[in-house]
Amino acid sequence: MSEEKHVLHPRNKHRSRYDFPELIKSLPALQPFVAVNAHGALSVDFSDPAAVKMLNRALLMHFYGISNWDIPANYLCPPIPGRADYIHYLADLLAEGNKGIPPKGKQVKGLDIGMGANCIYPIIGVQEYGWNFVGSDIDSGAIKAAKAIIAANPGLTNAVACRQQQHKGHIFKGIVKPGERFDFSICNPPFHASAEEAQFGSRRKLQNLGKGRGKETVLNFGGQHAELWYEGGEVAFIRNMINDSAAIASQCLWFSSLVSKSSNLGFIYKALEKVKPAAVRTVEMAQGQKISRFVAWSFLAERAQQQWAQERWQPKK
Repeated sequence: MSEEKHVLHPRNKHRSRYDFPELIKSLPALQPFVAVNAHGALSVDFSDPAAVKMLNRALLMHFYGISNWDIPANYLCPPIPGRADYIHYLADLLAEGNKGIPPKGKQVKGLDIGMGANCIYPIIGVQEYGWNFVGSDIDSGAIKAAKAIIAANPGLTNAVACRQQQHKGHIFKGIVKPGERFDFSICNPPFHASAEEAQFGSRRKLQNLGKGRGKETVLNFGGQHAELWYEGGEVAFIRNMINDSAAIASQCLWFSSLVSKSSNLGFIYKALEKVKPAAVRTVEMAQGQKISRFVAWSFLAERAQQQWAQERWQPKK
């Protein structure tokens, strides 16, 4: 019997340990990457980018029915359980204004800031809740790869649109159209302040996996420049997002972003105070020994949130 990881969201499909025999049934190409580890359990080598990518392909096939998923070399290959947690907790946040019920269906529209080549958040949101998405990215290669995933999977084709951000200094401007409304925005921001810091972080991750490889660093989860680092780091990126959000305050119900370091929360709260949102939430999530969280803010008071939900999500009588 598989052991549940109780730290994940109750609706997260990845609460149990990976069932590798079942995953191999869904994707036989995973077989060569699976072996018994030092603890006597089946696993993959998480320091091997090819193994991590193949595991993701198997998870997306097995749990989400995504039969065609691939990303170019050196693009971010995210851990799926944690990404699923963010989606499920966001659904709970939306439920607050919807009589406690997470809204489902294509009338719910999300904006994924920095979607990346992997398209993970839209995939999970579409497959779990039937939501629609717009994904934005500043990198043309990421947009091209995400479009290929969407085109290759019929369930995504009419549910996810891609938009390239042409202006480096902006988050929402140039992406959100006049009069367009989103029920939430979601973001996994670049959290390093420089390329050197990103390399150091990757070396430390490999050492934690027991795979220190000298001077040459293999990014086991990949990652392009725009995915991994931003001048000023995570705080600067989120501060920019907060300032940008004020300009479209009435066009999005909940803005949100992952915050990788709890020590950054104080700076983020100060930035939020300046734009005066009606509500701020900090939602903690845990995957294994790692604690993560996202901060969400809305410019709509509770009554306005309920009115938003009623107008957009509830069936018309």
